[in-house]
Amino acid sequence: MLLLYLGLLSLSGLAYPVEVKRPRGVSLTNHHFYDESKPFTCLDGSATISFDRVNDDYCDCKDGSDEPGTAACPNGRFHCSNAGYRPMYIPSSRINDGICDCCDATDEYNSGTVCENTCKEMGRKEREALKQMAEVAREGFEIKKALMEEASKRKEEKQKKLMELQEGKKSVEEQVEALRLAKEAAEKPEKEAKDVHQKAWEEEKAAEKAAQDQAKAEEAFHKLDDNADGMISTVELQAHSELDVDGDGILSETEAQALLDNSLQVDRGHFQDTVWPAIKEKFKMENLAEVQPPQNTPVEDESDNQSDAQVDQLPPEEDYDEEEEEEEEADDDSLDEEMKVPPPKPSSDGKAAEEEIEKMPPYDEATQALIDAAQKAREQFEEVEKSLKEMEESIRSLEKEISFDFGPNGEFSYLYGQCYELTTNEYIYRLCPFNRVSQKPKQGGSETSLGTWGSWAGSDDNKFSIMKYEHGTGCWQGPNRSTTVKLSCGKETIITSTTEPSRCEYSMEFVTPAACHEPKDINHDEL
Repeated sequence: MLLLYLGLLSLSGLAYPVEVKRPRGVSLTNHHFYDESKPFTCLDGSATISFDRVNDDYCDCKDGSDEPGTAACPNGRFHCSNAGYRPMYIPSSRINDGICDCCDATDEYNSGTVCENTCKEMGRKEREALKQMAEVAREGFEIKKALMEEASKRKEEKQKKLMELQEGKKSVEEQVEALRLAKEAAEKPEKEAKDVHQKAWEEEKAAEKAAQDQAKAEEAFHKLDDNADGMISTVELQAHSELDVDGDGILSETEAQALLDNSLQVDRGHFQDTVWPAIKEKFKMENLAEVQPPQNTPVEDESDNQSDAQVDQLPPEEDYDEEEEEEEEADDDSLDEEMKVPPPKPSSDGKAAEEEIEKMPPYDEATQALIDAAQKAREQFEEVEKSLKEMEESIRSLEKEISFDFGPNGEFSYLYGQCYELTTNEYIYRLCPFNRVSQKPKQGGSETSLGTWGSWAGSDDNKFSIMKYEHGTGCWQGPNRSTTVKLSCGKETIITSTTEPSRCEYSMEFVTPAACHEPKDINHDEL
């Protein structure tokens, strides 16, 4: 159509105009209705008048057709011939108003206004513009042909790749299943061996903790046994108010007796079995740090001092044999060794010891070999399973792409996976064909969805001229945003403009070679 019109203009510039006698303001196509040898019938058929009443500055027809060259009828139209340019109609109210609306100045025939005939110059510019548009359309269609050829190849390649992936998927699924069974087979003995190791370690840990608890009980017994008689009495227990039962800060005799399992005193064994479990949470363990110095430090016991003093005071005749004294001292030392508890380690060492107990020892060689074998089986399984997932994702992606309607010959397929931007004073608009449209503030801020791909929405004869994107971010107390993308022919692929003609509904102009149509050759028959 563009080239046809260009051809008409070109011929109009070369051919001599054919003069057809007709009243002023009548188009060439309607001149036969205005035969001055006959009465004139209004074009709407509303009346028939004598021809001398045509253009007499008085409106006789309802449709204003009897006054094509005057401003008498409010609904009349004046035809500008505009030889050399484009013919056009103007409202009859603009006839002889002092403003030249027709480039040939025929609308100001009786106003006294002198207008220059600019039709030839306007026609020249029009022809140049149309020629440029025709050249763009021609070049754009050449690009489109290349796009169609490439789309055909690409579609064949993708379909072939999809078939290969679908066939290869079966083999990978079999590998995954085989490796899953191998992994499970390797993990069973691994678990059994680790369970055995875990159980042994927990038993050892429990034994260590029991030994530590027993040592603390021994230490606590030594600390509570003030008179070192090998028994813990209610009186000795009452000296430790932190063991109070009813919260009054005082451990009464009744409470102490209850802690001693309703006894007045208990020996070491009864203390460890019954009393210590009941008091160990309340007993001030810092008291346990006040123990005898290390064994390599000489200990001076009060009982030894007292014995020495008594020996000094004995009369000579009451002195006893030196060997007996050594035997008694040896017995005392053995008793002290039995009663005393090794000094506790500093708190940091105690913490390290607890951490050491909590730390599970390394696996034995056989167990570690089972663990290594199971780990290798897991890694092999995970690697092939990952490959299967990637393959499935590729299949889904290819199936999705192939399912799109990219035009009669796939010419729009090159837009898939691409994005185009347009920056305005306030926003950056982003169009990703067949995906989504978005808007982001130029000065920074979150992105707003203006819609996701919906469908082609052009007319029946030009379906692929409009894209519709729907279900974008909801407007405040309004609908979800949507965008209509209007496609036009061009050599480049760019967004030329974006507007919001109505609230939350956006319109975008998008130029692409894929929208170009095949130009038609101009011949004389068509003209």
